[in-house]
Amino acid sequence: MDVKFARRNERIGGTTCVYWLAGRCNRNPCRFLHSGTPSLHTTYHNSNTAHRYGKRTHSSSENTPRYDKKSVLVRKSEDRDGTSVAKASKKPSPSSTVCKYWINNNCVHGEKCQNVHSWFCGDGFSILAKLQQHKKVITGIVLPVGSDKLYSGCTDGTVCIWDCHTGQCVRVINLGAEVTSLINEGPWIFVGLKNAVKAWNIQNITEFTLNGPKGRVLAMTVGNDTLFAGAEDGAIAAWRGSSEAKSPFELVASLTGHTKAVVCLTVGGGKRLYSGSMDHSIKAWDMDTLQCTMTLNEHTDVVTSLICWDQFLLSSSSDCTTKVWAAFEEGTLKVTYTHKEEDGVVSLFGMADAEGKPILCCSCRDSSVRLYELPSFLERGRLFGKKEVASIELGPGGLFFTGDGTGLLTVWKWLEQPNVASS
Repeated sequence: MDVKFARRNERIGGTTCVYWLAGRCNRNPCRFLHSGTPSLHTTYHNSNTAHRYGKRTHSSSENTPRYDKKSVLVRKSEDRDGTSVAKASKKPSPSSTVCKYWINNNCVHGEKCQNVHSWFCGDGFSILAKLQQHKKVITGIVLPVGSDKLYSGCTDGTVCIWDCHTGQCVRVINLGAEVTSLINEGPWIFVGLKNAVKAWNIQNITEFTLNGPKGRVLAMTVGNDTLFAGAEDGAIAAWRGSSEAKSPFELVASLTGHTKAVVCLTVGGGKRLYSGSMDHSIKAWDMDTLQCTMTLNEHTDVVTSLICWDQFLLSSSSDCTTKVWAAFEEGTLKVTYTHKEEDGVVSLFGMADAEGKPILCCSCRDSSVRLYELPSFLERGRLFGKKEVASIELGPGGLFFTGDGTGLLTVWKWLEQPNVASS
């Protein structure tokens, strides 16, 4: 977005911060030295790490960042029960929790508050704008290629259209029902509703209603020229292109097998569709035959998000884990690493920072998004929302967007020079 905001570029001095030593510094940035903060000025160069802007993602649960396939995704360490667990090499600082009273403009402790008075902590990124129009959970954010409009969908029943140059909401579309998912592919924007998907063509301004799902459409993705929509009844509706005059989409199948709602979908791994469900399972589907080829049962709670990252599948769950799955010669997928969080994981998103370093965004139930460098799972920083951040989307020029449970849409930017700027 062409919205410009003044940034503070303060250099950290050579004196150690006494408040930091006591574990209660709440300045971001602080002009004194936090000697325990690792330097983030190391240059990483890998031409394969950038998430290529141009092929749009389809939702917060489908992103295919790339990195050197010869590298190991995470460092391996064995815990006592033999499970491989990815250990973070940097623990969050004592003041890594945002002050909920400050977010609501009513903290009475001021500088003496033990928690962060900032929308983020960490280095290498900055906040550009906070856009407030929605009233409930933002369930999807898309920026179609070649468009100067950003679209966001919400459970308040609206889709907002934002001008990328001014940051202003230029139109609010009231659909009269909860928008439970939102993706785009080419000129098409797909809106998940209850018992239907709305298909909008933003080039020729046409609209179609795709019937077939039963219950709320909680996840959508596109692959192999097919639109897939996962619904509350556990089925996945599949549409392909049609020459019929009534609609350019034809319902070709309903993929059944999950016993509870399908909440996330992603495509990858040689024409495979992966689905995650409230039944705690992940299923792999052949996109040519539309048959289930594999069921994965390593999670112990709702599978909340899936992304494919080169030859790896990453899954997150309300069981407080993110799992890394690798393919083996016999065609099976097995968990090779498990990263544990203190809170349930809401969603995953992959991108690259300004230096091309692969970054995994892990949104948790404590209303934070943890940014991890891969393959080390080193924590790079945290973003904060007023409530859980359910939607993350990538933009051009280092921009990315988050949407939280209060309807707040935040615009972020990776910085070429890692100077901390607080808001």
